Amino acid sequence: MSPGDYGTKAVPSYIAAEAETTPLPKITVPVAAPPASSSKGLGDLPMRVVYRTIAVAAGVAVLGAGATAVLLNRDDPATAAPRNSAAAAAPSVISASSASSAAAPAAGAVATPGLSPLSSPLASPLSSTGASATPGADVDAVSSPAASPDTADVALAAALKDPRVPALPKNGRRLRDLPGRAAAAHGSIKDRRSGVALPRFTKTWALATPAPFASRQLLPKVKGASYRGMLVSCPVPIPEQKTLRDTAFLAARWTLNHHPSGATITWTASQPIKAGKRQGWLLGYTVHYTLKGKKRVSAAALALVDVPEKKPAVVFVTIPDSQKKRWHDINKVMSSVKAL
Repeated sequence: MSPGDYGTKAVPSYIAAEAETTPLPKITVPVAAPPASSSKGLGDLPMRVVYRTIAVAAGVAVLGAGATAVLLNRDDPATAAPRNSAAAAAPSVISASSASSAAAPAAGAVATPGLSPLSSPLASPLSSTGASATPGADVDAVSSPAASPDTADVALAAALKDPRVPALPKNGRRLRDLPGRAAAAHGSIKDRRSGVALPRFTKTWALATPAPFASRQLLPKVKGASYRGMLVSCPVPIPEQKTLRDTAFLAARWTLNHHPSGATITWTASQPIKAGKRQGWLLGYTVHYTLKGKKRVSAAALALVDVPEKKPAVVFVTIPDSQKKRWHDINKVMSSVKAL
């Protein structure tokens, strides 16, 4: 059979399989490149930029440390030392130069019967009406609640330089019996604001408006006299000191505000006491002053009592010589003071 004999018939499959084919082209898909990063690492920064950054950070750290030091040292006691050097140099009341100089009456003072400048030593027995000494108490130091060093030193230094108030006697002295008879008393006044109790006198003494104190009792007015007896109690109105003794010293100076202008003090007693279960300090003194050209005196005493969780309490009594019959009431008051 010749090739043309197939006509239009289908070509056998074995013939089609042997036909020459054209190879397909190889398709290659390109891999996408990673996107370029917009940030640079530390290694990509120029060195001058790195140095500048380090320098700025170090400067900020130095400034911060300086500001912190200034704030911390602003209230440092060492920085306040120059302000307080003068006050710190002031001697303590306890280290008074001598008892004799403290006991000397102020210029122009007059001797008054029953008011000796200094009574018998503390070691002698106390009278039944006098304040009781604290057993085993150190005469030179009875601790007081902590005080601000600045205000305490300044106030004490000023008091030591006050010519109206001599230094306390070096050795303790007890309160002696004063002339007269004690007034009748009925119970006690409980001064809860100050934390103490004191006698409530009847008849002779009268309750009065307490302000500016916490409690107040007065003797009747005397014709022709400008001053009369007064018994008051209140929280201590002056800066507390390191000892009750020094605090009592400042309190006695404060009482001159309730005497005629120009009044001076002569000490008659200085002793530790027990006010109930609390410690205290008692000061007795004579107040010298001039009224209408005449020299006059008042007998006075105060008890400073340590009160728990409060400022110490002051019980203060003063009686002029125009009412000297009531001077023994001072012994009654001082022996009856108790902490609440």
